[in-house]
Amino acid sequence: MAKFTRTVTGDFDRILKIIEKGVLDASTSATLEDGWDVREGDARCAVRVFERYSYAGGNRVSMNVTLFQAGNAVRICAITSGGSQAMFFKVNTWGEETFLDTLKDVLARI
Repeated sequence: MAKFTRTVTGDFDRILKIIEKGVLDASTSATLEDGWDVREGDARCAVRVFERYSYAGGNRVSMNVTLFQAGNAVRICAITSGGSQAMFFKVNTWGEETFLDTLKDVLARI
């Protein structure tokens, strides 16, 4: 498992669309598995679950991306999982780190 957090400012919907498009465009095997959105007063939250095939690990990895906004700041947390091939402990988690790097690259352009 790998985790990355960042806080940005800007339009919530625009940031969410940039993330969705950027992650999906970065890999031919990437898919948007599901999502959830909620708004309560001025607070907003969006959750997206992406999945892709990891050539390095020879398996599929998932990435959960959560955006939360209350006020001007948009807080982003991404957690990857599923990159290990071992049964009882984690080995070969390159796929998880690489998938997370995809999001870091997308956010660097915001």
